[in-house]
Amino acid sequence: MRKIGSIFKNKRLIVVGAIIFFTIFISLWNVVADGYDKQNKTILFLKKFIPTEAARKVRDLIFIIPDLKERNKFLSNQVEKYEQGLEGKLFNSEIILSKKKKRKYSIKEFYLPFPRLDTRLGWAATTNSLRAHHLAIAGDNVIVISGEGKTIFFKKNNIKNSKLSQVEIVNNIKNILKKNNFELVGIRDLFINDQKVYISVIFKSSKGFSINAYSADLNFKKLNFKIFFETNEFWEKYNVFSGGRFSNYKDNKILFTIGYSFIKKAAQKMDSLLGKIISIDKLTSKHEIISIGHRNQQGLFYIEDLNIVINTEHGPKGGDEINVNFLKNNKIPNFGWDIASYGIEYDGTDPYKKSHSKFGFVEPFKYYVPSIGISQMVYLPHDLNKNKGEYLFVTSLRAGSVYVIKTNKKFNKIITEDRIYFGDQRIRDIEYDRENGVFFLLFEFTPSIGILELGK
Repeated sequence: MRKIGSIFKNKRLIVVGAIIFFTIFISLWNVVADGYDKQNKTILFLKKFIPTEAARKVRDLIFIIPDLKERNKFLSNQVEKYEQGLEGKLFNSEIILSKKKKRKYSIKEFYLPFPRLDTRLGWAATTNSLRAHHLAIAGDNVIVISGEGKTIFFKKNNIKNSKLSQVEIVNNIKNILKKNNFELVGIRDLFINDQKVYISVIFKSSKGFSINAYSADLNFKKLNFKIFFETNEFWEKYNVFSGGRFSNYKDNKILFTIGYSFIKKAAQKMDSLLGKIISIDKLTSKHEIISIGHRNQQGLFYIEDLNIVINTEHGPKGGDEINVNFLKNNKIPNFGWDIASYGIEYDGTDPYKKSHSKFGFVEPFKYYVPSIGISQMVYLPHDLNKNKGEYLFVTSLRAGSVYVIKTNKKFNKIITEDRIYFGDQRIRDIEYDRENGVFFLLFEFTPSIGILELGK
């Protein structure tokens, strides 16, 4: 009898175990099928206990079927993208709800004729440096540049049609680099101001890796770039901490960010431009340091009415930041890198001071732990519903979202936050079009142009 009872007990344990296994399997299947939200609390909780390598092996083994389905869907998408060439066809249109306020937004996606970022190679892969694309609004047109330096444009109002009808713009980027014996590593921004087009370029020379700024007269047939600003900063090995963002500024100047480029202590040294935000005179190219102590500034915006500079930057593992520079008393603020950070190192060590102010640094206006892969942002004195206020629309790469942050007028307090989540997307760039009342987004995964507006 004991033997029979033991057999039944073992069978019950097997059945219970099988039920638990399939419950977890189905739950995780749904997570994979619906898109992997890297800010999802359940996922973040599980990641604390499951080593990354083990999680990847389990994912590849258990989820081979949904992974293959997604892969087939992606490959079909890529074939259609290449077959349609420069048409810029509309291929997705849907309504999504924001995470907190449940506000309706509509998103439309149009193909871009550029190579996609390969997420399987990892965000730090050298190949992916040529897959970071950028956009800028120029009057009635939108110009887009690929990480490889290819330029196209389309009429802004074509977003109302089923295709963008893109046109290539010839440029001299490869020729100007070849003339100087430079190897293109990637384009880091595209900025248009006063009928001038500015780009930042990471390149490799005999001295090592560096980043420079180039400018050209705005022309939709050919862009002839010339050197605008040389950083004269070089580093030995490729890394992703380059900065490279532009923004408008006062006194006939523009702002430019330069990352710390993995050179320790450089962000704290006034005799180096690494880890700095600088202003550059558009006529003389003379520069001034605006702020120091930055890691990798991916977003930049100057609010003229308030006379403040806002920047976003990547932290290490955690600690992505939104920083506000109030431009007071000609003082150069120090934002703390690489002494203070709310993140830690990827090997689990934590060499950073957590408090910034206690050590004489400026506290971030907002920081994210875990990281969201913070990217470009836009400031508006209203939301998409035309409600007045101070709004930041902050994009993310890792979290596939636009974060909507309402602040007080002094920019020292957050009033409300919301999040528009797009699933499997990486958002590299954002521009607001006042005429149409929409955001232009650059999605890296396909890649594509996204048009975001308030849902009707």
